[in-house]
Amino acid sequence: MTETCLLDRLDNPAALRQLERRQLHQVAEELRAFLLHSVAKTGGHLSSNLGTVELTIALHYVYNTPDDRLVWDVGHQCYGHKVLTGRRAGMERLRMHGGVSGFPKRSESPYDTFGVGHSSTSISAALGMALAAKHKGEDRKTVAVIGDGAMSAGMAFEALNNAGVADADMLVILNDNEMSISPPVGALNNILTRLMSGRTFNAAREGARHMLGVVPPLLELARRAEEHVKGMMTPATLFEEFGFHYYGPIDGHDLDALVPTLENLRQLKGPKFLHVITKKGQGYKLAEADPILYHGVSQFHPGEGIQSGKGGGKLTYTQVFGDWLCDMAAADPRLVGITPAMREGSGLVRFARDFPDRYYDVGIAEQHAVTFAAGLACEGLKPVVAIYSTFLQRGYDQLVHDVALQNLPVVFAIDRGGLVGADGPTHHGTFDLSFLTCIPNLVVMAPADEVECRRMLSTAFSLDGPSAVRYPRGGGTGTVPEMNLDTLPVGRGEIRRHGRKVALLAFGSLVPAALAAGDALDATVANMRFVKPIDAALIAELAGNHSLLVSIEENAVIGGAGSEIARVLAERGLAVPLLRLGLPDRFIDHGEQGQLLAELGLDKEGIIRAVQARLTKEQ
Repeated sequence: MTETCLLDRLDNPAALRQLERRQLHQVAEELRAFLLHSVAKTGGHLSSNLGTVELTIALHYVYNTPDDRLVWDVGHQCYGHKVLTGRRAGMERLRMHGGVSGFPKRSESPYDTFGVGHSSTSISAALGMALAAKHKGEDRKTVAVIGDGAMSAGMAFEALNNAGVADADMLVILNDNEMSISPPVGALNNILTRLMSGRTFNAAREGARHMLGVVPPLLELARRAEEHVKGMMTPATLFEEFGFHYYGPIDGHDLDALVPTLENLRQLKGPKFLHVITKKGQGYKLAEADPILYHGVSQFHPGEGIQSGKGGGKLTYTQVFGDWLCDMAAADPRLVGITPAMREGSGLVRFARDFPDRYYDVGIAEQHAVTFAAGLACEGLKPVVAIYSTFLQRGYDQLVHDVALQNLPVVFAIDRGGLVGADGPTHHGTFDLSFLTCIPNLVVMAPADEVECRRMLSTAFSLDGPSAVRYPRGGGTGTVPEMNLDTLPVGRGEIRRHGRKVALLAFGSLVPAALAAGDALDATVANMRFVKPIDAALIAELAGNHSLLVSIEENAVIGGAGSEIARVLAERGLAVPLLRLGLPDRFIDHGEQGQLLAELGLDKEGIIRAVQARLTKEQ
């Protein structure tokens, strides 16, 4: 590993700003080496962070952070920022329980100006901060850093549209590391950008506009001439039309170009847009060659790289879904698969390869993904939307109005239901059972194992209305599903264990823990399967021959599956006590899944303790 003698002296950005500009190259070399070896030990987002080393250094060197506001989008590129803002030691416990978050987090540092985890929020947040400074009469700068992937979301363009007309004093930096339309990057582009960001050029531009403003035809002629010239040099027109002054593209790994450009832009007023070209995985050849593989990594040896698995082990629920999708697509030509920029994470790699004409990646645009699926369904196709639970929240209005209200046969394959681990509260899927169950026409299922997951997906696909199958992150129980397309009877649960006095009514991922607790308590255990329509007959049966019912779910206890059981009991006038176990009314921090479940009392021991305490109270 490269020595970090210079990086060792940098406890905060103020120390960085004391360095000579020529020393920044060494800081970049040391910071990149530190990030590589640090993330290799802890796991986390690697290629995106390696790609923003120089940009991070330049921003903290030029801007007076934290007084100047620096807003990161998504947060996949914030590790260098964390190191430079006094959290280097904390990187040893990155994304671990009680350790440093993998995303910017306001409660963690004053340098984290806005908490993120979902994409495309930075421009909106930065605009709010810039206009707040204007209202309060504060002379500070605001910078939003957004990636080209995040720019595919409508929210980013909504913010640009607002920012331009608001004449906000802010800088938007487009960190472009994948766009094929980007022009070549080199010395000429850097020189042009530095010239266009300089005071002389801008004074001339603004002065000309002022003078020609009294003669509108000449002003329009000048404007068109400027756009024509800039159009030959840069892809500026789109952002200029939003009301921004566009600069770039510029090499995001060239500190000698970045620093003076940012220094010039910091002196300018109004909305500015800087187009920066970076390379994911920069400086680590393996990550440069396969930035997707090295986007989110587990522990590995930097000298050897990520070693491909040798097979074996349990299937993940994501793999179960991916296999089912391909099998159902082969059986039914009406099936089309949709993902909002999560092909790998949602298990659509094989489907995209085998059925390219029926695969749609709509980009980071969850709202569009849902309504797009509705449009396909209107014309007789059978769309399957593969989406993370936490991302479906962003398309909720479309789910209600465009799919459910019209009773369209769209299948939502909801991955990462429940606690997801190291990514923490921005990615935990803790609310979906609550926000799905209240929607009319929607069938909601939660599988107890891999076999059931496949059968539920087939069941969902067979329906003539909207449906959702909600499954957790990672592996299941180790059961291997048969490669058929069998379905389940809608709205029917099953009893997995017969016991006495206490009945545990478990949903989805917590059925195994409920079975283990049931053995210790000699309790009946029901695998409820369907959250909606819930098996009211089974609930009534269990209420009739048990003295305590216990609902168990990996979802917010407020409004979740347990609330559906309470509704059934109330409607039928069944007075049996109900203990509802689920996630508490707070956001759950990051940490290993099993550790979090144990802390929240949703493992075997926690269920036993809760039931015994309730029985003692009842007695």
